[in-house]
Amino acid sequence: MTVTRSVVLGCGSYLPKQILTNAELATRIDTSDEWIVQRTGIRQRHIAAPGEYTSDLGTKAAIAALDDAGIDPQSIDLIVLGTSTPDNTFPATSVAIQNALGIHHGAAFDLQAVCSGFIFALATADNFLRSGAFKRALVIGAETFSRILDWNDRTTCVLFGDGAGAIVLEAQEQAGTNADSGVLTTHLRSDGRHKSKLYVDGGPSTTQTVGHVHMEGREVFKHAVGMITDVITDAFEATGTSAADIDWFVPHQANKRIIDASANKLHIPSEKVVLTVDRHGNTSAASIPLALAVARSEGKIKKGDLVLLEAMGGGFTWASALIRW
Repeated sequence: MTVTRSVVLGCGSYLPKQILTNAELATRIDTSDEWIVQRTGIRQRHIAAPGEYTSDLGTKAAIAALDDAGIDPQSIDLIVLGTSTPDNTFPATSVAIQNALGIHHGAAFDLQAVCSGFIFALATADNFLRSGAFKRALVIGAETFSRILDWNDRTTCVLFGDGAGAIVLEAQEQAGTNADSGVLTTHLRSDGRHKSKLYVDGGPSTTQTVGHVHMEGREVFKHAVGMITDVITDAFEATGTSAADIDWFVPHQANKRIIDASANKLHIPSEKVVLTVDRHGNTSAASIPLALAVARSEGKIKKGDLVLLEAMGGGFTWASALIRW
């Protein structure tokens, strides 16, 4: 008996042209390249230009993914965008991307799970494709986090950057084994008790303003490794796989120390870990698809590889996905 899988046809990314290095930040606030690198592993981040919006970044990443897949945008009937920095309160930023791509059919909507947004979006699209409701989907993570940073707060402004990444998924019939191509399993979690540890102090219903990012860094770090490994263990149990079966580990790119600690706890060797946080900083929902695109361009992820994704974000939210490329 066959099953329907969401198979990856292509991936793409986009980064704004402006690069902001740690050294440049050190001329503005009380920090240093050494301090930032030691605590986070970040060396630089990209910043969206004035007038360059989340939809612009997402559109360019989507075009790159469609080009990589070699398919016509008109064959896409579902767009799910993970973002915490939409162009407007409404309509959904995904609708702007849909229109920019010349697509006027199907459905497009945004999904907000902060840094876990891409995996939440991936899981949502996967369920729609497997149900038969749609045939081909664009799953996008796009952020302009620079717009919600307090650039005088050295505990947060050094961490984040802007960017976008996207993948194209297609519903295909597969044999129903772990050797299948496509999304094998996804696991999503959230716990609102941790809101105060990572949040933005604003919104239409409360302050009628956007607000800025606030974070209790030590508390986030304390919870991160346990939560991440929890959903990864769920993925292994659901598929009967283990860390030894993984070809590539593509974690959310928030902090190198969290990534290293998670990989060590899971017994995943460093040579299997895709690391881009040094170049991109934390791009929230965009970080995983950006890292996927980098790994593909560097010849790391190849057809047939088993790829493990994980993320954790404000809320808290956390999630994992296991994909056969």
